[in-house]
Amino acid sequence: MFDINFTKTLFDLIQLIDRIPLPMLGVGGAVEGKEYVDLAQVVKFTLVFVAGVSAVFGVGLAFAAKKFAVQVDPRVEQVLDVLAHAHCGACGFAGCQQYAEAVVLNQDVAPNLCPPGGASVAKAVARITGKEAKELEPRIARIFCQGEITKSARRFKYEGIEDCRAAILAGGGDKACVYGCLSYGTCVRVCPFDAMTMSENSIPIVDPAKCTACGKCAQACPTKVIEISPAKKEVLIRCHSKDKGADTRKNCQVGCIACGICVKVCPYNAPVVENNLSRINLDKCKVCGLCVAKCPTNSIMDYIPMRPKAFVTEKCIGCGICTKVCPENAASGELKKLHVIEQNKCIGCGICTSKCPVVAITGTFNYMEIAEAAAQKKAAKAKEAEVTVA
Repeated sequence: MFDINFTKTLFDLIQLIDRIPLPMLGVGGAVEGKEYVDLAQVVKFTLVFVAGVSAVFGVGLAFAAKKFAVQVDPRVEQVLDVLAHAHCGACGFAGCQQYAEAVVLNQDVAPNLCPPGGASVAKAVARITGKEAKELEPRIARIFCQGEITKSARRFKYEGIEDCRAAILAGGGDKACVYGCLSYGTCVRVCPFDAMTMSENSIPIVDPAKCTACGKCAQACPTKVIEISPAKKEVLIRCHSKDKGADTRKNCQVGCIACGICVKVCPYNAPVVENNLSRINLDKCKVCGLCVAKCPTNSIMDYIPMRPKAFVTEKCIGCGICTKVCPENAASGELKKLHVIEQNKCIGCGICTSKCPVVAITGTFNYMEIAEAAAQKKAAKAKEAEVTVA
């Protein structure tokens, strides 16, 4: 509301101005002017004009808004409510809003493109949109570097911001291997699900139970050592170095030197050596783990903690195929008689199980070995704790 005193003062000022005589110009200019400007009338006219124009434009905008209004499908909001809201871009769209609009309005957009949401979100989106939600293969972030500070060399001492993206600006990073993890934890900080932590030796560790494969860590990593891969493919060459073998060995104790042994021992032709680096074709890999045991630099990681060893059942027909395919010569027996597998030789690769024509070989765990391994691990930790205290 306007102040009453201010309004009265303004009105008096207008009346005063209204009475100011204006001089006459031209011949006879000495004659006293008799003309006046009615400012009050001008103000009134201006207000009426502005009000009229505003009314016309208001009616026009209202008509345009009604005429060209875009009808929003209510299912977009419903889909948006069930999404994970990670805004990670893993679905291929800029954000959750854009994906919600696309999956509702475009029949070609699948309802299972939200990795952080998992199967439950995919089913909910499919129910809302009336589409079929195909089950996606679980995926997880993997760190393709094992170059811990105790196993890798540094070119210089970096004293800048504790961030991998900042460190890479200093001549490509302080690590001797320019392809390796810089160990400053940028991936850990950008993970929206707390699925990553740094190990004692400064290498990221992924928690499979928390990781949603959103890909934010992979996007933030300047050396691209983080990849999103199928969770069931648990035998991977954890190295990205493309240096020659001699240089890799000098820079890192656990780097791939492209020796090709993994190529020779793999029965499925999954590993391939290119650009001084061995890579495993995940479509061919059967996760047998043979390459893990043969790798001279331990650059191949086996994420399976304990493999079930093969055991021959009474279904065995004595065909002898297991004796031919076993890479460790653990299977033995006479033709047409029950075969056996020596447990101390079996590495649990599963090749004989997959090749047996009558499915007579199954996998079983040696619980005595598991208990013994657990006891040894516990004793080692206790001994380490005693040394630390001392």
